[in-house]
Amino acid sequence: MPASSSTSLPLDSAPVSNQPPDNTLPPPNRPTPNRLKLTYDIVMIIAISIDLLLISIDAILMSSFSSNAAGWLSISDALNWYQNTLHEPLRTAGGFFTLFLIFELLLRWAIAIKQNVYYRWFFFPFVHWYEVLGCFPQLRALRLFRAVIIGRRLYQLGYQVLPQPWINRIRFYIDLLLEELSDRVILTTIQNFRQQLTDPKTHKSFIESTITRNRNEIEAAVLSILRTELAPKLQELTASSGGGSILASEMGNAIEEGLANTPELRRYLRMIPIAGSLIESQLQHVGHNIGENVVYALNKRLLDPERLDSLMVAIANGIASIDTDNTALDTLISSIIDDSLTEFEAQVKVQQWKHQEMLHL
Repeated sequence: MPASSSTSLPLDSAPVSNQPPDNTLPPPNRPTPNRLKLTYDIVMIIAISIDLLLISIDAILMSSFSSNAAGWLSISDALNWYQNTLHEPLRTAGGFFTLFLIFELLLRWAIAIKQNVYYRWFFFPFVHWYEVLGCFPQLRALRLFRAVIIGRRLYQLGYQVLPQPWINRIRFYIDLLLEELSDRVILTTIQNFRQQLTDPKTHKSFIESTITRNRNEIEAAVLSILRTELAPKLQELTASSGGGSILASEMGNAIEEGLANTPELRRYLRMIPIAGSLIESQLQHVGHNIGENVVYALNKRLLDPERLDSLMVAIANGIASIDTDNTALDTLISSIIDDSLTEFEAQVKVQQWKHQEMLHL
């Protein structure tokens, strides 16, 4: 037992010492390739690439452009020799290769049926449609799809079919093409939308549907603004300083001035000997205090947090229930929509591919 424990220590400690540092990336998880299938894929991608290359060369050399170029370069004899000697054998070889592809496709279909690769037995030709169509002589260019898919599968297994700069360049041009196409589609859609908004009926219907769908959100936003901005300022009026004291003082002054400008009251008070003027002065002072106290009491009652919040809810609900048949509202929403579309259009027109690091490859 001691011996076994002593021999197990190095085995336990070895993985710890061989762990990569934190700054290194772990090796990618790649599936274990089947050697036979891997060899077959390599052979097929080479054969398909050669076949496509020969088809392209033959099509070029058999074209009228090649005849004109050969006459201009004085190599018509060599071109005629190719057309009369090599063209037919290459066509025959291409036909045999097409028959081989048909047989190979049927064999793979049978294997897929036996192994239940797809949910239904007839799914195979639909999944591999490019291979089926590539068996027709007029559509032999579709065989390139199979070569690309085999190359992608080999790349996923960790085999570099193309140099990495080539792959980066291909990805860059694919991204460029997709970005330009999507930008054109988006800009055309924006232009069509602007054109539709020029119709008054469409414009009015759009505004009505937008407001109707978002009434709850509008009410919530207005209520949030009122609670955040307006409610604190109104509640400050309940204090004895600031705006509340000014309003209370003005109310007291108004009542005091009203009592002073009432000739009947002054005449009746002057009829009281000795104490009439004193009572008049005290009455004006009391009126001033009554005015202030009334304002403070009203503020305390009307600006109570619960009553104020219910008032805010009612105001927000009223704003959210606004009638859409309003010229000022139409103008405001039209301006917002136009500004949004303009900003979005400007952002779409920015060519993002110009800022990618791939340009430095």
